Amino acid sequence: MTLAAPLDLLRQARARFTQREIAAHVGKDIKTVRRWEKGETPCPSMLEPALRDLLHSSGRTKAGSAIGDAQFRFVDLFAGIGGIRMGFEAHGGDCVFTSEWNDFSTKTYRENYPAGGDHALIGDIVSFPAEEVPSHDVLLGGFPCQPFSIAGVSKKNALGRPHGFECTTQGTLFFDVARIIAAKRPAAFLLENVKNLLSHDKGRTFDVILQTLRDELGYEVHYRVVDGQHFTPQHRERIIIVGFRGKTSFSWNDLRLPESGPRLGSILHRADGSEPVLPWDHDRFFDHAGKCVQPKYTLTPNLWTYLQNYAAKHRAAGNGFGFGMAYPDSVTRTLSARYHKDGSEILVYQGEQLRPRRLTPRECARLMGFPDTFRIPVSDTQAYRQFGNSVVMPVMREVARIMLPHVQTLLAEETHNGSKQALSLYS
Repeated sequence: MTLAAPLDLLRQARARFTQREIAAHVGKDIKTVRRWEKGETPCPSMLEPALRDLLHSSGRTKAGSAIGDAQFRFVDLFAGIGGIRMGFEAHGGDCVFTSEWNDFSTKTYRENYPAGGDHALIGDIVSFPAEEVPSHDVLLGGFPCQPFSIAGVSKKNALGRPHGFECTTQGTLFFDVARIIAAKRPAAFLLENVKNLLSHDKGRTFDVILQTLRDELGYEVHYRVVDGQHFTPQHRERIIIVGFRGKTSFSWNDLRLPESGPRLGSILHRADGSEPVLPWDHDRFFDHAGKCVQPKYTLTPNLWTYLQNYAAKHRAAGNGFGFGMAYPDSVTRTLSARYHKDGSEILVYQGEQLRPRRLTPRECARLMGFPDTFRIPVSDTQAYRQFGNSVVMPVMREVARIMLPHVQTLLAEETHNGSKQALSLYS
């Protein structure tokens, strides 16, 4: 059988590796590899053995994953403080790339997920070349929902088509997710957003997203709205979109959603002496000597009066606006990024003789399902914003659980096909 030409081998390798990874393997710089791929200079025949060796080594698993140990590589886009990442790490995932533009979120992220090895944490993904994202098995992204323009036609098109996903989503951050999926072809992805994404622009926004993922990128796509109250005492509905590069038997029915979730009392600081002393918190949120939440979280008289008057005015007008009083047996309203302003959506009842209080940032972390080992290195204001923008981590962990068997099946099939291809190159 005729051996593949060097350029053909290079193209096969690019389906699995970045230009940087190929350059390191063959002992050349990345610009040289880029010129070969573009056809500006010929790929030397002397590199055939090195390229075959690279393809043969990748036959074990995609991107070096160890299927037998349920290990896989993933990237964390629009990472926030890493709630989605934590859910996938719980099942043996290895994060190889992170993107987060907010400096305060990046500070919290670095504090809790120290970068190691070749892991990169970059800022704005918009200007980052898709081909430089490391090879990965799963793409994760809690992308912000920006207004979609479906009228214009872009001059550029990442798929080389006159009309496609780039022209219908140009200028939105979803486009950056799509262009990375198009370039790297991960086995699977998980995208998370607010429930209202389904109805945004009378459903046209979501139609564009599905058309992009299914028709343009060719992924099998499933989506569902999941309420975080199954796992934490907070009513928080979010849409989760998962996709697979091949056909699977994935079913949302495999989710294990407890019928009765925990109540607010389970995440509040405990005044009975059993509140854990966390060396990274000390007495910042809770006075362990006095066995009470720090007084600064109790509403001031002026703010409490304002909120009561505001609620009374809207009740008189027949509106439902007002504060949300929460009790130990409550499931709270949705924690928002504006919680630092007045705490009105979740006010903790402290008895008739005391004004209510805000949740502390540590309680917000617990409300989102983060363990007490999660460190909060930023101000209270920034912490409230970060948790209000984050995900209910146990939801992500549960979705990861039902996704991974299908990811492993796809990777195992690729391993088998890749091994057959590698053998054919030597025949």
